[in-house]
Amino acid sequence: MPDTPGPVGPAVVLVGPMGVGKSTVGALLAEWLGRPYRDTDDDIEAAEGRPISDIFVNDGEPYFRAAEKAAVRDALRTHDGVLALGGGAVLDADTRALLAGRPVVLLTMDVDEAVRRTGLNVARPLLAVNPRRTWRELMEARLPLYTEVARAVVTTADRGPEEVARAVLEALGLTAGPGAPPVPDGPAAPDDDPHDPRQETP
Repeated sequence: MPDTPGPVGPAVVLVGPMGVGKSTVGALLAEWLGRPYRDTDDDIEAAEGRPISDIFVNDGEPYFRAAEKAAVRDALRTHDGVLALGGGAVLDADTRALLAGRPVVLLTMDVDEAVRRTGLNVARPLLAVNPRRTWRELMEARLPLYTEVARAVVTTADRGPEEVARAVLEALGLTAGPGAPPVPDGPAAPDDDPHDPRQETP
């Protein structure tokens, strides 16, 4: 049987920079654990009735961050499955306090991989100009905040989504349910990319 989370809140919370693969890995984890998957970016878009990029353009980042803070607070209170947070959710001190002591895993990658995955994605508003420099600056500023809330760190570099998902389970001491595929004998195919190309919060 799948492992159960603590008395309240998600079984797994994924944090990390845009493009790292939180959505793809999170959906896999939810399937393997037999639990629902939730992404606060999706919650915000549903509540606002418009894409994240439109929120940034029309109302600005402060408006978006307030909506994001509320979405994260609600998800941590009501969701008992796998939860993925937007890349900048940890910027809010109250959100970081809410994440304290929870099963939070930071997914990471290097800047070259980040640019390969996100540099040409126009739906990521904070990467519109000079994506390499911008991603590096964002990551340098946010890394201490990610590590502050994370119980474990898992790299996605040169790993397929299933390998990353297994590493997350191992890091948290969780056991996949019967829906998980068997552990492969060899490495993941080189083009097996955990990144979900849909738009994601910067």
